[in-house]
Amino acid sequence: MDVSRQTVPRAFDRVARRYDLMTGMNPGYRRHLRMSAERMRAPREGRLLDLCCGTGLSTAAVRAAYPGAEIVGLDASEGMLEEARQKRELAADFVLGDATDPAAAGVEGTFGGILMAYGIRNVPDRDRCLANVLALLEPGARIVFHEYSVQDDRIRQTIFNAVCAGFIEPAGWLTSRDASIYRYLRRSVNEFDGVEAFEERLRLAGFDEVETLPLDGWQRGIVHSFVARRPR
Repeated sequence: MDVSRQTVPRAFDRVARRYDLMTGMNPGYRRHLRMSAERMRAPREGRLLDLCCGTGLSTAAVRAAYPGAEIVGLDASEGMLEEARQKRELAADFVLGDATDPAAAGVEGTFGGILMAYGIRNVPDRDRCLANVLALLEPGARIVFHEYSVQDDRIRQTIFNAVCAGFIEPAGWLTSRDASIYRYLRRSVNEFDGVEAFEERLRLAGFDEVETLPLDGWQRGIVHSFVARRPR
């Protein structure tokens, strides 16, 4: 089955029950999410937004970094949210909606920090999404895009594709009998902005203090913390 940015939520519905099993096979996955959450440098008891929260693993990273925070998690896949809601220890308000326009899903007010993990490359309209999430940030607050970007490094791109072809896609088939979402995710990473191009996209959207921070392990140079701030 062919997957596009418009049909990503339904594709995630089909693999939601086994998604945590898949991510658990990825060394450093949860630790890297925690690193990006900490890089928001948000108030420890502030109001925080986890965009494209999926099954709540990114929400868990936000909760661990900011134990006293009020957390809202938003995702467009009802199946993924069902898994997230079962993690009651997260104590988050989970909302079904499109991250392109969180306000349309009823996400109101502003936030002292936003984490968007593995999401910006998959929304139907990236620039509209950036404009809308900028408006959700408190002045001076930061957003962190925990995201793949390999366009600028052909060696890292080759490593990424080898891991997808040799492990992720076969494991997706074994765990869910459906590898279509994993084939799509591989394609979406290869087509997504390079690091410099995404940094420029963020600046054009109105963010400042844009920086890209590395992660470690096999994903160094493949997954990044893109940090940006809403101007005061």
